[in-house]
Amino acid sequence: MKLVSWRERNKTNLIVVACATVLAFFSLPATARDEEAPVVTQHEAHIGGKLLQYTAEAGRIAICDVETGEPHGYMFYTAYRIPSAHGLRPVTFVWNGGPGADSSLLHFSIVGPKLVEGGHLVDNPNSWLPTTDLVLVDPIGTGFSRPVKGEYSAEFYGTVGDVESVTEFIRAWRLLHGAEEASVFLAGESWGAGRAAHVGYALEKRGITVNGLVLISGGWGLNKEYVSPELRSALQTVDMASTALYYHKTAPDLGNDPEGVRRAAEKWVRESYAPALDRIEKLSDAKRTAIVTQLSRFTRLAQEQIDRKTLTITPRQFRTGLLKDQDKEPYIFDMRRTTAPRNDDAPVILHYFRHELGYHTSLPYIGLEGMEQGFAPSGTYPEPVNERWNYATAKVTPEELKAAIEEASKRGEGPPRLGPPLPGTEEALALNPRMKVLVAGGMYDSFMPCAVGDEIERQLPQKLRESITFKCYVGGHAMYRDASTRAEFSRDVKTLIEANKIGQDYAP
Repeated sequence: MKLVSWRERNKTNLIVVACATVLAFFSLPATARDEEAPVVTQHEAHIGGKLLQYTAEAGRIAICDVETGEPHGYMFYTAYRIPSAHGLRPVTFVWNGGPGADSSLLHFSIVGPKLVEGGHLVDNPNSWLPTTDLVLVDPIGTGFSRPVKGEYSAEFYGTVGDVESVTEFIRAWRLLHGAEEASVFLAGESWGAGRAAHVGYALEKRGITVNGLVLISGGWGLNKEYVSPELRSALQTVDMASTALYYHKTAPDLGNDPEGVRRAAEKWVRESYAPALDRIEKLSDAKRTAIVTQLSRFTRLAQEQIDRKTLTITPRQFRTGLLKDQDKEPYIFDMRRTTAPRNDDAPVILHYFRHELGYHTSLPYIGLEGMEQGFAPSGTYPEPVNERWNYATAKVTPEELKAAIEEASKRGEGPPRLGPPLPGTEEALALNPRMKVLVAGGMYDSFMPCAVGDEIERQLPQKLRESITFKCYVGGHAMYRDASTRAEFSRDVKTLIEANKIGQDYAP
């Protein structure tokens, strides 16, 4: 590893400070210059059967008031790039979700050149780096990213401000790295999937072409319901059956083949269950009993646990009921587990940032370190970002906000929606019909049933089906934690990027 000094990097005109002219930048005191100076290091790793040499750059870009040029926040990123003699490589901007989650999960579990395994960093054979340059992004309030002042926090800790600030980060990063002509791809997980869809639209509105979106375990970024509520609710049974089978709970006559069980469940859903929900008020007691019996057969919830009035099972009801006899509950993000996975990776990741990448800072890395590691001037540490998040896209009362959050929590179906939806995938495709979208889901993720994803794809208008692909992978919310799925998903992402980058003569 070679540490490149700031003075040496200036010789190549790499100046990554977003809201100041060169003259103003060099008039700052030395400590201010050093604080925001990116650090560039040289590395190599065996990826895809080849030894790749690449640069890593760790730094922060200022997110500034466009009128005054005053920084309101600094957004941390880690960029990996490979020099190319064949023109600009694609650039993929990657983040996790939360809201309020840093990017380390995707960074060190699938995307970056290094994986964390057994408490050590190892070369990642499935990294996306051979195909695209990478920029791992920590939105304000995560990682080393911070608002400049406490009063600026609200500008970033909300759905609208989050999208606007990440959009500005990408615009600034491209300009400051001379990457205006590079193909742009966006990848986000969970809450970050919706962020990717919204940011994709916002960039297109600014005249910045987005070549593709990778939406991981967070939905489609669509604002229209292409599947009826009744069919959507009914199809969740298919994925519940997969989980019930994993625990050997489904009716014995259904067999032990996961695909066979899913086919049987979907056949019943389409022929009997969904039609029954469409006319639920007219159902006889005998028909309700028949539906409850079949629901129990596929999900293995006791018949008395199923509401005969609604004839539906919420994700939360399923999780709390499936293993009730064992006093256990499937883990919300991967229902094959009954406990959250241990996270012992923080020390090795923090050492990597501060020592191997040479990004020396005393700031706690929020997400891997608690705020209480740092200094709170008032003596009271602020609440986590997700506790302060403003989900509303328009003005709502505190009572409306509280009620929406409580209802979403009650059903166990993810964050609430308040106000009109922000433009997302469909609106972005209207501006750029050549954009391609990969929507990824995990079979054992309680948040995003694969059967519903398959049905949405079937119901999309032809134009959208030409642009959007849904794929269900074996795994949970972070399906790439399964080694075989990690390799499969990485291949799919690389295929998307290769097929949709600008120009076809590019080579690393």
